Amino acid sequence: MSVVTESVQADREVDGASRQLSLGTAAARNLATTTKSVPQMQGISSRWLLKVLPWVRAAGGAYRVNRRLSYAVGDGRVTFTNTGATIRVIPPELCELPLLRGFDDEEVLSALADRFVQQEYQPGDVIVEFGNRSDQAFLIAHGKVTKIGTGEYGDETVLGTLADGDHFGDETLAAEGDIWEYTVKAKTACTVLMLQQSAFDQIMEQSEDLQAHVAAFRQRLGQPHNDHGEAAIDLAAGQEGEYDLPSTFVDYELRPREYELSVAQTVLRVHSRVADLYNEPMNQTEQQLRLTIEALRERQEHELVNNRDFGLLHNADLKQRMHTRTGPPTPDDMDELLATVWKDPTAFLAHPKAIAAFARECNSRGLYPHAVDLGGHKVPSWRGIPILPCNKIPVSQSGTSSIMLLRTGEEKQGVIGLHQTEIPDEYEPGLSVRFMGINEKAIISYLVSTYYSAAVLVPDALGILENVELGRFN
Repeated sequence: MSVVTESVQADREVDGASRQLSLGTAAARNLATTTKSVPQMQGISSRWLLKVLPWVRAAGGAYRVNRRLSYAVGDGRVTFTNTGATIRVIPPELCELPLLRGFDDEEVLSALADRFVQQEYQPGDVIVEFGNRSDQAFLIAHGKVTKIGTGEYGDETVLGTLADGDHFGDETLAAEGDIWEYTVKAKTACTVLMLQQSAFDQIMEQSEDLQAHVAAFRQRLGQPHNDHGEAAIDLAAGQEGEYDLPSTFVDYELRPREYELSVAQTVLRVHSRVADLYNEPMNQTEQQLRLTIEALRERQEHELVNNRDFGLLHNADLKQRMHTRTGPPTPDDMDELLATVWKDPTAFLAHPKAIAAFARECNSRGLYPHAVDLGGHKVPSWRGIPILPCNKIPVSQSGTSSIMLLRTGEEKQGVIGLHQTEIPDEYEPGLSVRFMGINEKAIISYLVSTYYSAAVLVPDALGILENVELGRFN
């Protein structure tokens, strides 16, 4: 027995190493077909914006949005420059004020800019008070303020929040003897620029052009219009007897906006040797094309959010933009956002970090919003409106972002996506793949193109909650 044991032991050991008695896995893998995935790409996201937008074919590469005539008196934001702690408004930016919209005398604008006085306020300070004479205009260079009015029962009510670039009181410069109809308090440390009525009057006395402009502004304010600034349609209702009915017509904008299709393109190159020899079990060209299209679609959604010409963040009407009351996105803020897009809203869109910030605020209040089903996906919601993640909405270096709420569809006068279909070599709707040939190095080239844009049909189809803080913990 001892001889047999020693013999077996000798067979198992060769130079101090154990002999392998069966085929190893490393060698066997060379003869086996492994189970493998298609190429993965971390940059692929859910792209909810592309899914919820109804896509409209824009024949001719453009889409014109016709609207009723509106009496626009301006409601923009102003921009400032600073030298150290000294801040000055950029003179042409004063044209963003309702009173000065369309006024182009740079010399007068510079004189007005020089008359603004810089003032600093601490949180809780009263900037203007209800009932006092309104003989000043204010530009908010930095910080956040709250407009407070008197409610029906004598208590205070918040009328709105203003922040960097906003303004108030400028319309009172055109009307003497007015009083402040609200109180403005600093919510945070604020830097504002103030223009006295007397300083404005002095400049106006020296400029006939400014006098004529202010007179035209007062006349526009007197034009009949509805709550949205659209030219009124005269109607009669509830009358008795034989009254003469009013006659009317619906006036249109003379220069409606046109949205032209944008394009995202790339050239996909595949070596013929790869396409010929390494096409099993996966088609290399198809996989290269699939990932290229994914990247183009990601870019398409990014442009629909951020493009300065047609991106939703830049095309929301300034009256449809609002600020959070305290910083993080609270249920109160989301309700106010719903009040701006109250006619059949479709969805909220927010960066995943903004959704997490809102969830923290809900948790701190003991609120647990229900999830809703959207195309087979369970997504969070607020007031039954789905909150969809969109990582294309930027997050600033200071940890702030925006939350969008939109109504979609042509029939609802909402937000729509624009594309061109039935194009040559169409691979998907609005996307083409064109063979460009094979060069002398045997490299096959394909031109991959997608055409797109977005249009906001009426201003109240899109609302934005701006400067949402993401990093505050309760």
